[in-house]
Amino acid sequence: MYFQRLRDLREDADLNQTQIAEILFTSQTVYSRYERGVRTIPVEHLLILADFYNVSTDYILGRTNVKGINR
Repeated sequence: MYFQRLRDLREDADLNQTQIAEILFTSQTVYSRYERGVRTIPVEHLLILADFYNVSTDYILGRTNVKGINR
């Protein structure tokens, strides 16, 4: 599965793949594979990114178009 939203969120935040990889304590290569759908993103990384971008995991996964989350 290709996660265009990962790329869109990253670019909207004016960040590069290396910066996001550092947040996840992984390499740029591994993160790039998440964006391209070559590698499945682990739940731990999905949760970190959802918190970082202040969006729901469902939004990242394309299950909803509602960007914000209710807390």
